[in-house]
Amino acid sequence: MDSRIKRTATAIAVATVLAMPGVALAQTDAEKALEARVAELEKLVQQMSAQQAAAPATTAAQPAEEKKAPEPTVKTGGGEMLTIKGFIIGSLYAQDANFTFGNGQNAEFPSSEFARNSWILGGDVRNTRVTFGFNGPDVAGMKVGGTLELDFFAGFAAGAFGDEAPIPRLRLAYADVTKGDTTFRVGQAWSPLFGNVPVSPTHVAFPLGYGSAGDVGWRFPGLFIYHNINKDLKLTFAAMRGSWNGPGDVTNGTSAGESGTPQFEARVDYAGKNWSVYGVGHYDQKDCRGTGTTPTACAGNGTKDKMNGTAVEVGAKFGVGAFSFQGNVYQGTAIGQQFGAITQFGNIDSWGGWAQASVKMGPKWSAHLFYGMEDPKDEDVLNSGNKRVKNEQVALSTMYSTGPYVFGLEWMNSKLTNGTRDSETGGIDTSSIKGNQISASVWYKF
Repeated sequence: MDSRIKRTATAIAVATVLAMPGVALAQTDAEKALEARVAELEKLVQQMSAQQAAAPATTAAQPAEEKKAPEPTVKTGGGEMLTIKGFIIGSLYAQDANFTFGNGQNAEFPSSEFARNSWILGGDVRNTRVTFGFNGPDVAGMKVGGTLELDFFAGFAAGAFGDEAPIPRLRLAYADVTKGDTTFRVGQAWSPLFGNVPVSPTHVAFPLGYGSAGDVGWRFPGLFIYHNINKDLKLTFAAMRGSWNGPGDVTNGTSAGESGTPQFEARVDYAGKNWSVYGVGHYDQKDCRGTGTTPTACAGNGTKDKMNGTAVEVGAKFGVGAFSFQGNVYQGTAIGQQFGAITQFGNIDSWGGWAQASVKMGPKWSAHLFYGMEDPKDEDVLNSGNKRVKNEQVALSTMYSTGPYVFGLEWMNSKLTNGTRDSETGGIDTSSIKGNQISASVWYKF
């Protein structure tokens, strides 16, 4: 009650006392004036009480004049809506061998074994990723947007402290224009050959089996067209920059791949309620002389100036109750640039595939079993100057998810078989390298 109400109540109380029986007034006119004033003040009190009742209630936790905090915004030069998302992943691991493409979160197949009963302990955060999604306005009836994505797998800084300073790496950078059911994408994006992705708490940027046991595909600059025929059926077409490991400059656009034809891929996806399937076809042609004047040739291609790269891949995933299954299989020739043939460059015919079974044990727990294998043609491998003739990978993991956090444990084992030419018989001798990795990872998704 404010001061005005207090003064009014006091006046009413005084007037009431004066009006009580036994209280004498000197003048009758004064008594009448006072009674009129009391009536006027009572009416004023009733009006003010009604206004207070209509006003919003106040509490100590939320004062009446408190204002709601504004929604967070990020302004861009073009006025787009910007979404920033990604995750932070930290892993602790133990290994008994060196791995390609590195130890830790990008380990795929063993490159050399340690001494017997010898293990190393390490930590890795390079899976950490940030994605900037730009949702632009409608322009001439078309929706525009774009994506920029980074992680930290571009190597390490030099020096004794370099392994604590991983270098950022560009993953994706493209712009989209969508008209109806068709999206045109220009920039660096995933090739359609990159299909299903195995679940893993540790191997995220380099998935299980990637370039080692049947999981192929890579990112390239190019033109990508996505068309939804209906809600279940989608077509994808891509024309991407060629790529190879030489002859020529592999980072300046003059290698055998860049000087040949673009890479062409077409893909069809079909999905049902609890399942999906897809198929992909790939074609490219390398110019085995590059842009130089010296006659050269692609590894394992003899004296031919041209080398064709071809591949087909099919994949599927489906779920039954708490169980789910996924995988893919491919067959290809000369697709080392797509991480085929256990990531070997040459005129190599290869095939591989992987499968993963998963089970949900309640709303937060899950378990996953993975097996993958890749088997290039032995003669092609050796004729191209390479040596990896087979690789097998097994992984078992369990994951616990709660809110934005994921906790996971994983055991991964790879067995790589190398081949060499027997100088006496001309046959192929083989030897194996085995490697194990045990890891514990924590994700924070934002």
